[in-house]
Amino acid sequence: MAPKIATNTKVDRDGLLEFLRPRHRALLLTRKADGSPQASPVTCGVDEEGRVVVSTYPERAKARNAGRDARVSVVVLSEDFDGPWVQVDGSAEVIDGEDAVEPLVEYFRVIAGEHPDWDEYREAMRRQGKALIRVTPERWGPIATGGFPADKA
Repeated sequence: MAPKIATNTKVDRDGLLEFLRPRHRALLLTRKADGSPQASPVTCGVDEEGRVVVSTYPERAKARNAGRDARVSVVVLSEDFDGPWVQVDGSAEVIDGEDAVEPLVEYFRVIAGEHPDWDEYREAMRRQGKALIRVTPERWGPIATGGFPADKA
């Protein structure tokens, strides 16, 4: 069996968004008050503006951290553990209360499609006090895969 060769594929913004849209598993990295990293496994999507969106609650560490320090990173993974992935660095904003309801509708749509009852969904988001974190990509690494360096295979 031939060894798997690692890859690093540089992409422009359109290529990045194309890669991100079908992938919904990620680690969101925020900064704690002392500056140390906080990693949170999340489900994410990409909104119409090309921002990475994550549903959460305002009380969660990721929301508090992103609200205090907007510098975040999102490592978006493939379904297969050894599949391609990319790190996206950007600025986060936290949206909560009534302002979060329609962005949460868009979040659901980009991940799961249409809901059978949007009024029920909106009411559930209000009742649960959900929030949304939106990350505007500013920098990103190449789309990478693991494996051996080509010269070591």
